[in-house]
Amino acid sequence: MSERDDEDLMRAAGKGDAAAFGEIVSRHQAWAWRVAWRFTGDAAEAEDLVQDAFLKVFEAAPRYRAIASFRTYLHRVVTRRCLDWHRKKRPLLSDRIPEPTDPAPQPDAAAQLRDRERRIRSALDELPADQRLAVVLRYYEGLDASTMATAMGRTPKAVERLLARARKALRPRLQTHLG
Repeated sequence: MSERDDEDLMRAAGKGDAAAFGEIVSRHQAWAWRVAWRFTGDAAEAEDLVQDAFLKVFEAAPRYRAIASFRTYLHRVVTRRCLDWHRKKRPLLSDRIPEPTDPAPQPDAAAQLRDRERRIRSALDELPADQRLAVVLRYYEGLDASTMATAMGRTPKAVERLLARARKALRPRLQTHLG
């Protein structure tokens, strides 16, 4: 990997440098996929969303202006793709968690963990899309309210309200799902 920052790479990509864009994808695809997967619950759908997001970024590269950090820009593109997907298609529940688990868990513990993840996924899927996305960005990806607000096109206060409503809605659902 080069020492060039994302903004320099985007400027180079805007001038037709495919290797620069490839480096951007390499740096950020894992994060983008995690967000999309946690939002959709489906690995193939997440892959499609991420490919679509990076295609949008590539198409916009000649017009890219580094007003904010590239990562903030990418957050915005990925969250918009997720919300657009939600408007077009209801998420599918998935019993499989494609992330690696502990290398040597006991079979009972692994089964319990998978069941717990499935139940949490089910509770998340019951939330409205904007609340679910706020939960994913905050609790799974660790973004702060300001970064989330920029990514979601809202104010930090609106993001905090979304999170508060999501927590309030999740509390009884998780008690039901997790006992």
